[in-house]
Amino acid sequence: MSRGFLVILALLALAFAVVTGVAWRRGLLGPQPEQTAAIGGPFHLVDQSGRPVDQHVLKGKWSAVFFGYTNCPDACPTTLFALGQAEKDLGDKAKDFQTVFISVDPARDTPAQMARYLSNAAFPHNSIGLTGTDAQVAQVAKAYKVYYAKAGNGADYTVNHSSFTYLMTPKGGFACVIPYNTPPDQIAAHVRTAMSEGPYAQSC
Repeated sequence: MSRGFLVILALLALAFAVVTGVAWRRGLLGPQPEQTAAIGGPFHLVDQSGRPVDQHVLKGKWSAVFFGYTNCPDACPTTLFALGQAEKDLGDKAKDFQTVFISVDPARDTPAQMARYLSNAAFPHNSIGLTGTDAQVAQVAKAYKVYYAKAGNGADYTVNHSSFTYLMTPKGGFACVIPYNTPPDQIAAHVRTAMSEGPYAQSC
């Protein structure tokens, strides 16, 4: 190789090193933060005491967010039973964990009805029941990518709905999905894993 060509290569290598260093300092080449799925967002509902609440009800605790309704014959009580046992399995960590049950049947699920339903001793002790107007429920369901639809007519209608649980961080961010029928010990394990990653966890 000619001396001139080697000089050009050296200059190109130096320029590349400079550009790479600048990019690294600006965070363009460093490890990128994992992108959180677009789950969650602002909402306005009322809790089982009739108190207006918003998305800040999720702040400060790890929250298992589940959408259902109090007349649900299977998925809802099954999931709440499992969350209740998982809460016990967490031991001392349970103080930093709560279950947030959001109704997809606001016509029947008044705050008083939510309070009665969640008083079941087998359900999580640290639980919040949320309901609201049709529009408010539709908004929060959309934010959490939850499907629900009324089935049947008359007083005994049912509501088809998504049956998974979202684990949200104490910062209100999405950590992971806990599938329906996950055993209580595995739910507790998911929560412990997320807790070990800290309040910005994006997995469990």
